[in-house]
Amino acid sequence: MSETRPMQIRVENADDPAVAEFRDIRERDLVGRTGRFIAEGTVVLNMLAAAHGQENGFRAEKILVLENRLAGIADTLNRFPEDVPVYTASAAVIDAIAGFHLHRGVLALGRKPEPRPLDEALTRLPERALVTVLSGISNHDNAGAIFRNSAAFGASLIILDETSCDPLYRKAIRVSVGSVLTVPFHRGGSIDEILMKLDRAGFAVWGLSPAGQHPLRDLPASNRTALLLGTEGQGLPSDLMARINTARIAQMPGLDSLNVATAAALSLHEMAHRMGLLSE
Repeated sequence: MSETRPMQIRVENADDPAVAEFRDIRERDLVGRTGRFIAEGTVVLNMLAAAHGQENGFRAEKILVLENRLAGIADTLNRFPEDVPVYTASAAVIDAIAGFHLHRGVLALGRKPEPRPLDEALTRLPERALVTVLSGISNHDNAGAIFRNSAAFGASLIILDETSCDPLYRKAIRVSVGSVLTVPFHRGGSIDEILMKLDRAGFAVWGLSPAGQHPLRDLPASNRTALLLGTEGQGLPSDLMARINTARIAQMPGLDSLNVATAAALSLHEMAHRMGLLSE
């Protein structure tokens, strides 16, 4: 990384083509378009700086900063290579670019790495590994929160099936507080394909559901554990639950189910503690 602050360029007009990728970001998202994504806020920018150049391969292409925020994030900007341009603008111009009042005043255009095959991702995991598996999670707030919880409780990998949303959507990244950029993940394939590969890699898979067969606190510890969560409301399909081990989180009667991100936090904490991943 360079010791010199990346090049700074003043933007005077919201129509400047140099910042076109940041324009009207509330109404559109770059995910799925040439592998780019938008990161928002200083905390996420710090995460992107930490990830830049690391093995996971996230990169920053350009950064847009509100002019009066520039001095306060100089140390973070210095962590990017000097060929990453930093565009600065007034509050009026930056709001016109974003399409709404951008009170955080910081946006970055990132590029995601080329995805690894799931078999390879599983092979690279440590001998003792906790994996979060998501099936049908389409809400970006829930996806982001699950990434944050997975980071907090030591998950080595998050796997999202083909019916789950892309966690690199701006809102998911923001809710995750940048954890999408630090926790390795793989997205794609059917849940049956994913479960087959987890089985081959020696993982004990537990599906979380209010109708689960075993209390979460009674699950046996395993060096390789995968926790499977389904969408809120419908949850995991009954035919899938009939084919796997399932667990439930004890709760008061009369409530249908917990929010899926809350269920993820409780189950990840329990298993991380049992696996010795957390320091007291």
